[in-house]
Amino acid sequence: MSDTKTVPTMGADDAPDAVYDARTLGAPKMTIFGIQHMFAMFGATILVPTLTGLSVSATLLFAGLGTLLFHFLSKGKVPAFLGSSFAFIAGYAAIAPNGEAHLLPYACLGVACAGLLYLIVSALFKVFGPRRIMRFFPPVVTGPIVICIGLILASSAIANCETNWPVALVAIAIIVISNIWGRGMIRIIPILLGVIGSYVVAAIVGLVDFTPVAEASWVGLPVLWDNTVFALFGPEFDTGLAITAIITIMPLAFATIIEHIGDMSAISSTCNRNFIAEPGLHRTLLGDGLATILASLFGAPANTTYGENTGVLALTRVFDPRVVRIAACFAILFSFCPKFAAVISCMPACVIGGVSLVLYGMISAVGIRNLVENHVDFMASRNVLITALILVLSLGIAYSAAGAIAFEVGGVTIALSGLAVGSIVGIVLNIVLPGKEEAWDGGLAAEAEADDVPLPLEAEVTNLPIAD
Repeated sequence: MSDTKTVPTMGADDAPDAVYDARTLGAPKMTIFGIQHMFAMFGATILVPTLTGLSVSATLLFAGLGTLLFHFLSKGKVPAFLGSSFAFIAGYAAIAPNGEAHLLPYACLGVACAGLLYLIVSALFKVFGPRRIMRFFPPVVTGPIVICIGLILASSAIANCETNWPVALVAIAIIVISNIWGRGMIRIIPILLGVIGSYVVAAIVGLVDFTPVAEASWVGLPVLWDNTVFALFGPEFDTGLAITAIITIMPLAFATIIEHIGDMSAISSTCNRNFIAEPGLHRTLLGDGLATILASLFGAPANTTYGENTGVLALTRVFDPRVVRIAACFAILFSFCPKFAAVISCMPACVIGGVSLVLYGMISAVGIRNLVENHVDFMASRNVLITALILVLSLGIAYSAAGAIAFEVGGVTIALSGLAVGSIVGIVLNIVLPGKEEAWDGGLAAEAEADDVPLPLEAEVTNLPIAD
C-alpha cells in the first residue's frame, strides 16, 4: 500500500505494531511471510480438488494466477489470497458425483458461467455506488454472518483434529506459544511454524506415508487439455448436460458473492483500511469473478477470497499485499512440481485441523470485534432479532441432517446453505424492521474513480460492516 496514495483509516489510529510496507522488514522476512500465507491456504485449497477429483497442481496454479489477477484489478491494495471455494463442491457433486474425469469439465463450465454473475454484480456496484448497495449490510447484519462463517468452518477443523488430537494439539500449542511468548520473527510466523512443527511430529510418529512423494516427478505441467472446458467442444459435446450444469451451479454464486462482501469487510477491519471504498467492491468482485472464470475454464476449482489468510493477517499484523503476492508466486512455482504437490497432499488431516482450529476461531473473533467496535445496540429489539435469526438459521441449517434448504425451480433443485439463508434473512429484516441502523457512509469519494486521487479524511468509516 505504501507505493500508492494514502488510504484513510476507519476512524481509528493504526496500531503501532502494524506493518503496511513489508519492504522495511527486508526481503528474507517478506519471503517468509509469503510462505506462511501459502501454507495457510494450502490445507483448504487442496482439499477441494481432493474431494471433487480436480487436479491439485492446476488448483495451485490458478490460485496463484487468480490472486495476482485480483491484485492487479484491485490496484494492488487488498491483501487477499484467492483459494479454492467450498461453496461449489455441491455443484461438482451434482454433475460428477464420483469425480468422473469426463463429467468434471461440464461442472467447470457451470462454474465459469457462475463467475459471470460476479461481473454483473460488480457492474451494479459501479453504476449505483457502494453507499446505495452497502446500506443493506450494516454491522448488525455482517457481524453475525462473520461469526457464523468461522463457527461453520470449525466443524471441519474438529473433524480433522479428531484423526489425531495429540498432533493437532502440537500445532495449536506451537501457534499459541509462538504468537504470545515468541520474540522477533518467531512471534509473527506462528502459522508456518505450526504447520512445519506438527508435520514433523506426525512424520516421526508414523502418520505420514511418503510413497506418493517418492513416486512423483520433480517437474510436470499442471494443466492437461482433457481436463479443460475447451476440450468439451467437439462431436461428443452433450448440450443437455452442459445446460443442466449451468442451471444447477450458477445460483451458487449468489451465496459466494455475499461471502465475498463479508470477506472484504473483514479484511478492511483487520487491516484498519476501508477497502470497500477504495479500491471498491466493484473492483474486488470483478477480480474474484474473473479469477473464478479463468480457473474453471482450465479445470481448476472456483476461486474465493480466503478467511484463513485473513486470520494470518490478524495474527502477524503484516498488512502489506506484497506478502500475499509472494505467496501467489510460490503457489504458481510449486504447481509445476508434482513432487511438492505430493508433499502437501501427504500432510495429515490432524495437522490441517490444528492450524485451522486457530484460524477459524480468529474469523469468528473478527465478527465479534465488528459488533463491539461499531457499538451495535443490543438493547434494541430489532438488533437482537436480526442477530438471533442469522445465528440460528446459519448454524442450524448447516448442522442439520440435510445441511441445506432445497427447493425446485423449473424442475431444477436448488440448495441454499445455512449461511446463504441466514444472510438473506438478516438483510431482509434489516430493510423491513423499523429503526434501521445508520446507513454505511464511507467511501463516496472513491466513486470518482481517479486512481491516483487519495480519499478525503471525511470518507473515514465509523460504521463499516465487517465479515471474514
